[in-house]
Amino acid sequence: MSVRDVIVEKLSVKFTPSHLEVIDESAKHQGHSGSRPEGETHFRVRIATPAFLGLTRLAQHRAVMDTLDAELKAGVHALAVEVVAAA
Repeated sequence: MSVRDVIVEKLSVKFTPSHLEVIDESAKHQGHSGSRPEGETHFRVRIATPAFLGLTRLAQHRAVMDTLDAELKAGVHALAVEVVAAA
């Protein structure tokens, strides 16, 4: 399973989002710190979930980062998170 697919699965199970996009932006970062020739190092997550209602932006981002802790420790170098709280 690709890293992207693992991220989608984990976020879907944890937050039951109404909208979820996981975009592999690794190609934009070739040659940068943390990049690998095979990619799957830089991702952008766009997520909308009622689970984030009432949480600060920092708490929302921490929740995503905590959920993906294993991936961040295993080679995901950068993760941009865009959160939209949804009802």
